[in-house]
Amino acid sequence: MKITSVEIWTVVVPTIPGRVHSPECVPETGWDQVPKHILRLNTDTELIGLGETGRGMSIEEVREGARLLLGKDPEALTLQNIYSNRFDGAETFPDIAKGPAYDAFEMAVFDLIGHARQLPVHALLGGAVRDRVRADYWMGQQTPEDGKRTVERALEHGFKGIKIKCKIEEPMVARLEAMREVAGVDFKVTVDPNERFFTAEQTIELAHQLEAVGNVEVFEDPIPKSDLEGYIKIHEAINLPVAMHLGQGPDIIRAVKAGVVDCLNLMGSLVGFQKNAATARAAGLRCWHGSGNDLGIVDTSYLHAVAAAPNCTMASDFVGSWTREDDLIVEPIEFVDGYAPTPMRPGLGCALDEAALTRYSQAHETVSA
Repeated sequence: MKITSVEIWTVVVPTIPGRVHSPECVPETGWDQVPKHILRLNTDTELIGLGETGRGMSIEEVREGARLLLGKDPEALTLQNIYSNRFDGAETFPDIAKGPAYDAFEMAVFDLIGHARQLPVHALLGGAVRDRVRADYWMGQQTPEDGKRTVERALEHGFKGIKIKCKIEEPMVARLEAMREVAGVDFKVTVDPNERFFTAEQTIELAHQLEAVGNVEVFEDPIPKSDLEGYIKIHEAINLPVAMHLGQGPDIIRAVKAGVVDCLNLMGSLVGFQKNAATARAAGLRCWHGSGNDLGIVDTSYLHAVAAAPNCTMASDFVGSWTREDDLIVEPIEFVDGYAPTPMRPGLGCALDEAALTRYSQAHETVSA
């Protein structure tokens, strides 16, 4: 089997108005208009592999990655680093595989090999340890009133918790009290300001106020991750679990050695995430998988990654299908009672929705030899 061409679609799928941020909190920034790329590896057989990039990746980088795979036999590639051949005589490999549009092409190669071997991707990662993956709802920066409506929607779909974006100057106590009014204290909230609580002192003061509300599950990235001294102060002063959002092994080890995290939000490619989760597991830490309001293919790959990571027991937030006008897969991920089923079909187990792809595509090209 040889990869004969790579098709690339540049797509923009807007978010549903009001579904992410309240306009009073965040003026229209156009972040959801930043393009993503959908990839399809074609072969000299009927088998294909699908991938999806993050927002804002240049088309030049995607083309470069495509050229590196043209003519390759996917089953001769090492899944530890898809741009390397298993039998090239190399004695060492980098800890984190790198290369143009790496994560997107890695998931496409895994999808293709899974189809060839009639195995789901998680089987290629070591095997699923659970038949369903825990998930929380997600929202951006919203007013207390809009937040209540978002929580009501989450409850209607069976979710047991939510992750929220925020800033220190926003009415955090009122926002969480409004959520508690709708859902009670057992509906848990992950508070993620993306480092915008700024200082340990501000974080500690707010954390004590939110502890009294009773529905916060974890504080994620309250201040810049470079401020380990600040994290030490926070960790010693509050009773809420503290997490960091990390994607590199050395950063995980640094946070663990400093004793400043109780759990972790991890990222990485399919293989990279397994390595990161294993590092966290060795330190006795639970984790979850973050997301970026994605378009179905990426979300599905996360299900495989989480299903294969024993310590990934916290609720992940891959719910792009709830915030976007559409995802680009035929069968959207189904969430039941706060869980998504582990995919069991070969490969990623998802198929492109060709009609939706055409509707949201801004450009289409094929890279071939």
